[in-house]
Amino acid sequence: MPRPPDVHLKAKLFRGLADPSRLAVLEALRDGRRCVSDLVRLTGLTQPNVSAHLACLHDCGLVRGTREGRFVFYAIAHKEAVVILEQAEAILGRVGDHVYKCTRYELPRRPRRR
Repeated sequence: MPRPPDVHLKAKLFRGLADPSRLAVLEALRDGRRCVSDLVRLTGLTQPNVSAHLACLHDCGLVRGTREGRFVFYAIAHKEAVVILEQAEAILGRVGDHVYKCTRYELPRRPRRR
């Protein structure tokens, strides 16, 4: 029987998913592959910010990129990542009010757009 993943490795995965910008990129990729300019438009993030978060997600194996001409199209690499997003929504449907009211972890402030 395979050994379950180490809790520290799981925590590292969840820390990566905890970043609102990376989550926004993953959410934008749920409906299919997209290029960086699409992700910039859909997330409201800057191009360098999107590229940096894609690099992180790519390094962790959560997204993959496919070059087509001068564009790279990104997609979620494993359907299990989509399942995590769906399960988070299901959990929040049950305990979202409690999470919202929790003072131990504050919601991040939205950055001001320049």
